[in-house]
Amino acid sequence: MGTVEETLKCPACQDFFTDPVKLPCRHDFCLTCIQAVCEDGPFFCPECQILLPSNITLEIDASLQSKVNELIIKSSTSALQTETKSSSVILCDHCIEMPSEAIRTCLTCDASLCQAHALLHQQRSALREHTVVEVTQDLLSLKCKEHRDELKFFCLEERVPVCCLCVLVGAHKNHKAARLHEACTDLKSVLERTVKQLLQMRCEAENAIKDLEFMYTQTVMSAADFRERISDKYNRIRVVLDGDERLMTQIIDAEEECMSEWLEAQRGIVEARIKEIDKLRVSSKLLLQETHDLSFIQQITAQNLCDPPSLAPIQQIDRELCEPDKMRTVEKLVDDLSVALSQHLPRMWSYLGCPALDLKTAHPKLEVSQDGRQVCWGVQPDSGAPITQPYDSQYSVLAQKSFTTGRHYWEVIVQEKPYWLIGVTTGPVTGDVGLSLRPSGVGVNKTSWCIYHGDGQYMACHDTQEKQLQVGKKVRKLGILANLPKGELSFYNADTMSLLHSFCVECKEPIFPMFNPCIDVNGLNGQPLTMFWIKDPWDWSVSTDGGDE
Repeated sequence: MGTVEETLKCPACQDFFTDPVKLPCRHDFCLTCIQAVCEDGPFFCPECQILLPSNITLEIDASLQSKVNELIIKSSTSALQTETKSSSVILCDHCIEMPSEAIRTCLTCDASLCQAHALLHQQRSALREHTVVEVTQDLLSLKCKEHRDELKFFCLEERVPVCCLCVLVGAHKNHKAARLHEACTDLKSVLERTVKQLLQMRCEAENAIKDLEFMYTQTVMSAADFRERISDKYNRIRVVLDGDERLMTQIIDAEEECMSEWLEAQRGIVEARIKEIDKLRVSSKLLLQETHDLSFIQQITAQNLCDPPSLAPIQQIDRELCEPDKMRTVEKLVDDLSVALSQHLPRMWSYLGCPALDLKTAHPKLEVSQDGRQVCWGVQPDSGAPITQPYDSQYSVLAQKSFTTGRHYWEVIVQEKPYWLIGVTTGPVTGDVGLSLRPSGVGVNKTSWCIYHGDGQYMACHDTQEKQLQVGKKVRKLGILANLPKGELSFYNADTMSLLHSFCVECKEPIFPMFNPCIDVNGLNGQPLTMFWIKDPWDWSVSTDGGDE
């Protein structure tokens, strides 16, 4: 390990960090330095040469930047103090012929003292009770501004240094006061405990950052692992489907070959009969041309044609024997497979959208992000104001677009927010026609359907009805499915896709997604509501022929 200054310098530019970022391998670099190093090549750590993902997010390490700023400020302050000390020297008030530099100031005498006169103050018994401090030019800052007397006491009620007259007859009369050195001892002990507590909190914060970094790395690795496993599973499904397709195609080919061979055989039999008939017909015609009776009798008896030949009738080909029943069976099996798959496809996420928030409908105390994907409470309450209930109904914002038909699904990230209210409504939510507050909970009007979360409890709210929901796992993302052809509005835990509650929506008016982040009480509910979105949603319109289920 080097000096503190060396640990706060970038390995690339050898200067103090500017916007430092920490790589997953835990090496630190300036943001511009690491971008310059990896601008034209693979993204890697210049220290350990480990290749890093090209899509990694580089976040500035605020803690490290703070340490760098503290060191720079400390160095600048030290240099400034040295310069100020050399330019402003305080002289002793008792040295007349050869003024010496003062090292102490007597508050009782209002005089600056050099080393010799400061020693004289200590030796003379009459001067020993005087208050001597480090040399200063601003004596009034160390005395009572009202009585110009020394500040020897500390007012415990107003927590300010005071003089004797302040305690006896001044503004601090009848206040509890302690000697300045006693109060100083007590406050130092309090401050020492505070320093220890802050140190412990800092350690806890650093551990929290380490945990967050670890969890971030784990999330990236888990996502990559799940992505690979899901891809492998789909590859297996494709192998099964490809194999089934080959099998069905081979069956069709075999059936075609089998039927073709049978038809060819039947054709051969019929053609042989035709040849036999033609031969008998030709011989019969020749006999009919014979004019000599004896010769005719001899030939017809020799050919056994005296009686009509007992020929088997030509059988008609049964067309049903050529019906493609096996091919129809194969097609039906493929149809059954398609139906079985269509029961699970398209996924609900196939309808996933990201309705942008309409800034014009937002309450003035709400903050909506520029991209319209986030909304949070934007006004800090007054420190002296009474605590307001967080679920005031008017603090809502609507989406820009409404829905009148079709299926629509969207998700809202709520994470650790203790209070939120999310649902749909048919129009703007105001203080007059919005949600009504009651001590028992939260109600909504007849054209609003919502899920409310407060202090770990979930409520389904519509009109004057409120139903407490039994939720197994805490909801971090809320999914809303509006199936308007069926008149259903369903709320899901979007992570597990488990149904929380379903409303029957009997409304012919357009409905708007509604978002209420609720009031930020004591800084505990300032987190935003954020829309979950995917960059390239799949279009399933070409794969569904039956419309909405």
